[in-house]
Amino acid sequence: MSGISLQGGFTEQCSSRYSPVSLTMGSQYQRSVPLEVRRAEGERVRAKHPDKIPIIVERAPKSRAPELDKKKYLVPSDLTVGQLCFLIRQRVSLRPEEALFFFVNNSLPPSSCPLSAVYEEHHEEDLFLYMTYSTESVYGA
Repeated sequence: MSGISLQGGFTEQCSSRYSPVSLTMGSQYQRSVPLEVRRAEGERVRAKHPDKIPIIVERAPKSRAPELDKKKYLVPSDLTVGQLCFLIRQRVSLRPEEALFFFVNNSLPPSSCPLSAVYEEHHEEDLFLYMTYSTESVYGA
């Protein structure tokens, strides 16, 4: 990874075509759990599983996507955004005509980007990576 920062904060490795979006993102988890508690948990998880990425995945505000049964995920660092999208898509049982999009800090990371690169650029001070998801009907259904 070159470490060169491009538009939206993604490294050159993950800079294939994507668009920053203007969505009001905010994590309910961050609002409901104090920073000290989140940081302690993040440090504990990273110490116990240094080869994994701790992620909080929440539905985007105003999204019609179904809610996930859980928000915290611990995934392998070599997993890509696209692979995570596939896993989450299975958990929310979307119709075939619905696409699933992930956002990190109001940006849409490329599907081929490893989560380790996204984590390095965008993890919060509590050591969690916060991602939101939303659906969009791609066939006008």
